[in-house]
Amino acid sequence: MKSDVRPRRPKAAIRVWCLPLLCLVLSACGGGDGASISPLAMAPPATAGDGVVVPVPPTAPAVVPPSLEGIEYLDIAGLSEKMAQGATSRDMATYLLARIDALDKKGPAVNAVIELNPDAMAIADQLDAERAAGQSRGPLHGIPVFLKDNIDTGDRMQTTAGSLALVGKPALQDAFVAKKLREAGALILGKTNLSELAGFRSPLLPNGWSGRGGQTLNAHVLDGEPCGSSAGSAVAVAAGFVPIAIGTETDGSILCPAAMNGIVGLRPTLRLASRTGIIPIASTQDTPGPMARTVRDAALLLSAMAATDPKDAATADAQAHAVDFTKFLSLDGLKGKRIGYSSGLHAAADFYPDFMPALDTLRRLGATVVPVESPSEFEVDEWTLLGYYFGRELNAYLATRVGLPVKTIEELQAFNKTVPLFPDGTPYSQRWIDMAVELLIPSTVPYEQMAREQKARVAGEFDRVLSSNGLDALVSPGRSGAMAGYPGITVPMGIDSSGMPVAIYFVGTRWSEPTLLSIAYGFEQATKARRNPQFRKNAPVP
Repeated sequence: MKSDVRPRRPKAAIRVWCLPLLCLVLSACGGGDGASISPLAMAPPATAGDGVVVPVPPTAPAVVPPSLEGIEYLDIAGLSEKMAQGATSRDMATYLLARIDALDKKGPAVNAVIELNPDAMAIADQLDAERAAGQSRGPLHGIPVFLKDNIDTGDRMQTTAGSLALVGKPALQDAFVAKKLREAGALILGKTNLSELAGFRSPLLPNGWSGRGGQTLNAHVLDGEPCGSSAGSAVAVAAGFVPIAIGTETDGSILCPAAMNGIVGLRPTLRLASRTGIIPIASTQDTPGPMARTVRDAALLLSAMAATDPKDAATADAQAHAVDFTKFLSLDGLKGKRIGYSSGLHAAADFYPDFMPALDTLRRLGATVVPVESPSEFEVDEWTLLGYYFGRELNAYLATRVGLPVKTIEELQAFNKTVPLFPDGTPYSQRWIDMAVELLIPSTVPYEQMAREQKARVAGEFDRVLSSNGLDALVSPGRSGAMAGYPGITVPMGIDSSGMPVAIYFVGTRWSEPTLLSIAYGFEQATKARRNPQFRKNAPVP
């Protein structure tokens, strides 16, 4: 597929969301080592003429039940109440599919959805029949959900991580997390677009772009930064296509797009949710996680996901921590908590004008908030270590798939030199893939030992700051903790002068999800700061 538009620089600089000393500035945060590219200037998604499998959308009645008008921004409890009043999962799917049809490829054309599930209506009917028979699987029964397009589903949908090279025969079975959602009664409505290969194709490509799916746009400001790599999941939730979605994160790929699109994003402790059946970057940091419009819905989704998976040894202890996370939610969640923030933020107060007032809100809600030294996550070549694992683990994943155009990362590298292309025939950058292929060459460099030492060092830094200051959590306007494998949650805290969402972020030690959810819920319920998107264009420069 040839692009009809050449990538170019954006007209106006985008405010950097990350803060030095609090988060590692990566391409998922708008960084990288090359010129940034306008999200509106990339190639369109592939079509049937490019030899790509285009799925048949699910059939649905054209008439939307009047009683469901306005459900697009209801939470799970609100949708469940509608079903208790007689609405069906099919009714809700019909309504939401009509909204997707009107807004995803038409109207503002946010392009969050890469594929709809052709079996969605049949599954909805099955779930409705179970409910009618008095058999509910739990709070997610009949609730529509999107999965990021790097999560296997053993059905008629593709799993490609947005790469044209991975379009072919669908996965043979569900990823463990997809299986858990089906068991919980969730209706998988489709899959979302993402930064290609979860952002590990090249730092020179914009966040939210993939060769298969095209460019996903920010739901609030269409020419704003959508962030990545779980851009489609974030935008779909923000735009009212579904109440919940699954994203994946290696470092910021849930938290950043959630923040930029004004929703809740939660990165679990690295060992809490299985990675089996997910197209990988590096098992040392990869994790799936919930994305939702409310903290409660994120907690419900995490409750369904968290479990020990015999095929993912890292989750051996997960079952001991897999609970109903909603039981930790309290309006007084901040009362008595001790929370630290970087003392360096005082010097950056003008850059983050919403953050200092948010600290006052935490204090008003009963928390003790104190300045502390930030945990150090630097002096580490994170990208090289990720690249070392990426080539090896992608090859292992590809060995589980059949009927794809490529079987190895070397074949993927060769494929990408042929499609997509710029108008002059130049292939798009694949810098991280090139690096990963080079790192497959045997070396005396002890990369695995370096990765273990890195994780121990960063985790030790966080634990040192938390324990020495008697803290329950750290708070910032950015993100941190991914290299330690520690959990974090981002919560909306309003809209800035350009119309872009702003967010607050909490991070804690291993297995601290109950504490973080309690803190986040207390803040969310006191501020009610989330806003529905207006799909604006041409944001004013701050």
